[in-house]
Amino acid sequence: MTSEFRIKPSDSLQGVRYEIRGRLARRAHEMQRRGYEIIALNIGNPAPFGFRTPETMRLAMIENLQASEGYCHQQGIFPAREAVVMQQQARGVAGVTADHVFMGNGVSELIDLTLRALLDPGDEVLVPSPDYPLWTASVTLNRGRAVHYPCPPDQGFQPDLEAMSRLVTPRTRALVLINPNNPTGAVYSRATLEAIARLAEKHKLIVFSDEIYDQMTYEDAEFIPMATIVRETLCATFSGLSKIYRACGYRVGWVAFSGPTDMAQTYLEGLDLLASLRLCSNVPGQWAVQTALGGFQSIRELVRPGGRLFESRQALIDGVAASRYLTMVKPAGAMYAFIGVDRRAIPHFDDQEFALELLEQKHVLVAPGTSFNTPYNNHFRVTNLPDAATLAEVFRRMEEVLDGFAARRPVAVVKTSG
Repeated sequence: MTSEFRIKPSDSLQGVRYEIRGRLARRAHEMQRRGYEIIALNIGNPAPFGFRTPETMRLAMIENLQASEGYCHQQGIFPAREAVVMQQQARGVAGVTADHVFMGNGVSELIDLTLRALLDPGDEVLVPSPDYPLWTASVTLNRGRAVHYPCPPDQGFQPDLEAMSRLVTPRTRALVLINPNNPTGAVYSRATLEAIARLAEKHKLIVFSDEIYDQMTYEDAEFIPMATIVRETLCATFSGLSKIYRACGYRVGWVAFSGPTDMAQTYLEGLDLLASLRLCSNVPGQWAVQTALGGFQSIRELVRPGGRLFESRQALIDGVAASRYLTMVKPAGAMYAFIGVDRRAIPHFDDQEFALELLEQKHVLVAPGTSFNTPYNNHFRVTNLPDAATLAEVFRRMEEVLDGFAARRPVAVVKTSG
């Protein structure tokens, strides 16, 4: 074997990005191994910040371990799927049965499987910008083309409905909705969801509704399940245990199909085939689903005033308000903020450069905004999982790095209030 020999990766990886765990995260890991303490705000992983999975869910797993040693049905254990059906029915979604529910190793696996069962080469999927980058990556890996519809900062990160409508072509197969939104924290109004549903119905697009943060809303924000609005086309609702129930490591997610499922029978059979090929998803974690969905919803204590997530979100709001450089659309849901840097204060700001300097100099890890498929590079995402005191320290460090950015070139205008 010669030194010139190289193993070439698949061409399908070209254009696939997941910077949340990419170059910066690898550098942070190297620094941690050298003894540095890193404040990691790049990923929504509750456990490292002291959040626990509800005890009743842990007990449900333990009590059913003996029943978890073999493969289960490819769609998942019946009690878990039936619990999802009951939740959908309680929300006003009619016609869903256990046959319409697939359990997966987290929502991530199901995003891949549902797209793989659908797409032919060159098929298009409408994906929000900014997006959770797994959606764009999965479309690309499954031979499709992600077409990004804008959710502009100056519109509160709400979808631009006119732009979305113009992007539909004869090759468009599906439309992705993330509500409450990751990375922006936007929560969509009923009027917005109605308009998107009618657009999808008009063009017979599948609606892929990513609702993993469904109960994580603040103040007067209202989460409205998309499946209660979509009536004349297929709607796939994605959710799981990772976020609301702080059980990321259990790797339990589900997708529930509603609407005219009879018109999608061959598609669902294809999805069932793909589910069979991976045999089944993690069985022990599935036993926690029924307890999670039917029990006390502890997330409500965390997101109301005085709750841990509410107060850390307020720390983000206060930190941005006190900054000379930062702007933010106040997040109404989820566990993130998509923070902008005022171009009038730092015209030459670059999100990748900033994130690297913040990590190297101040040991804080954030996700650059362009990681979320934005056409602009003056944003970055942070999570509000740390406590308020930690986030206050983060903003102090950020301001010092931003002071350095601003000092590199003279600027005539600084951020104004309002």
